Amino acid sequence: MSALITDAVDAAVDELVPLVGAKAACEAVGLPRASYYRARPVAQPPSGQASEPPPAVAPSPQGGGGQQQPRALTFGEREQVLEVLHSERFADAAPATVYATLLDEGSYLCSESTMYRLLRERGETGDRRRHATHPAKVKPELVASAPNTVWSWDITKLHGPAKWTYFYLYVILDIFSRYPVGWMVASRESATLAERLITSAVRQQHVDRNQLTLHADRGSSMASKPVAFLLADLGVTKSHSRPHVSNDNPYSEAQFKTLKYRPDFPDRFGCIEDARVFCDRFFGWYAHEHRHSGIGLHTPADVHYGRAPAIREARNRVLDAAYQAHPERFVRQPPEPPRLPGTVWINKPEGKEEPAQ
Repeated sequence: MSALITDAVDAAVDELVPLVGAKAACEAVGLPRASYYRARPVAQPPSGQASEPPPAVAPSPQGGGGQQQPRALTFGEREQVLEVLHSERFADAAPATVYATLLDEGSYLCSESTMYRLLRERGETGDRRRHATHPAKVKPELVASAPNTVWSWDITKLHGPAKWTYFYLYVILDIFSRYPVGWMVASRESATLAERLITSAVRQQHVDRNQLTLHADRGSSMASKPVAFLLADLGVTKSHSRPHVSNDNPYSEAQFKTLKYRPDFPDRFGCIEDARVFCDRFFGWYAHEHRHSGIGLHTPADVHYGRAPAIREARNRVLDAAYQAHPERFVRQPPEPPRLPGTVWINKPEGKEEPAQ
């Protein structure tokens, strides 16, 4: 039964093709055009006309040994088109220009899209312009084993009294001790203001030449030439995060989060003086009262100015006394205070062991 149905469909298609064409005939009877062409590699002439031998066609350019679509160019015609496109006259012209020029001269070889297809098959349609290439940004790997060896700085916005008004908080942080060596609230972001803050912090901390690396992201002030010239004059090595990689500046980002998650941090500041008063109070607390988990629950000031080892020893004596009084309460081992990190990294290399103090 299925063979009879197939024969009927084929017969119906054969009757319709001379009248409406292969595409419409196949759609009318629900037959895929691929099936029609596969059974008839060469289009049959209308009934009543003499059948001529089919023209010789070349194999498909993609290989596979199959016949080409009946309307496709012959091998010789394709070679003729390519010869024209490769000629000295048209070698630097776009296919659209070649197509229009030939039409104006009374010649038609093929369509514009066929020219593109023939060139594309040979990989000749790529952009010939030389584009600028930029090397990949190097992942910064910075290590600090003492205060005033690596600083991180950044700028964050503080909401002003009205919508779209901001104040700008500049902060320079020592990544080893987490101590804020410099901060400033200003009404704008400026490389000149950044220069003043950096210069003041370097002088207050008595930083020698070639001692310090200053790390920042790629904001306009951080990457400005005035700041770069200043760092060169001070003998400070500059370092920058990779574009769009916030993890390359983790210490400044974490400090800003601590600031903005404080219970008394307001939604908006009434004026710039309000912002300065709040930040003065916050940085006093942050430097001298905040027990930071990343530095053994010491305050940044104690670590920055070398008081942390003595404080840790005092804590250890308290824990020893507690252990001597009730050893049964410490099942696994005698208690000890959190250790100070021996080194602090920005992007520590894999497999790098970090000694502890």
